[in-house]
Amino acid sequence: MTLKNLSHFQTERAHLNDLVMDYAGLSMKRFYNLDSQVYQAGALSKKTKELLGLTASLVLRCDDCVRYHLIQCQQEKVSDQELEEALSIGLIVGGSITIPHLRRAFEAWQELTQSPAPSNSSQT
Repeated sequence: MTLKNLSHFQTERAHLNDLVMDYAGLSMKRFYNLDSQVYQAGALSKKTKELLGLTASLVLRCDDCVRYHLIQCQQEKVSDQELEEALSIGLIVGGSITIPHLRRAFEAWQELTQSPAPSNSSQT
């Protein structure tokens, strides 16, 4: 994945959400509104909520959702260490089947933060 692909993802996601809203009835609009409201700061910070969303998305193996939450995490200034801990929880909960999604998540994160990945010879 490249930054160009991440940018394309964001553009396509916005376009498709607009399309959904063109057809959406009240129930669907309420769901979308609830989805955006639940990530606002409250007792938990927006940063924490995005990490929770990221972890759940990894467990559910939704690459689009993982990408979305990675972008939000980057905007909330999540550190590499915070990201790794959240994704570690997702790996434990979701098991080894999440590993391909974990790989793509770290690839996207590296591109979003434009920092080289820490070298580690033990990879699954």
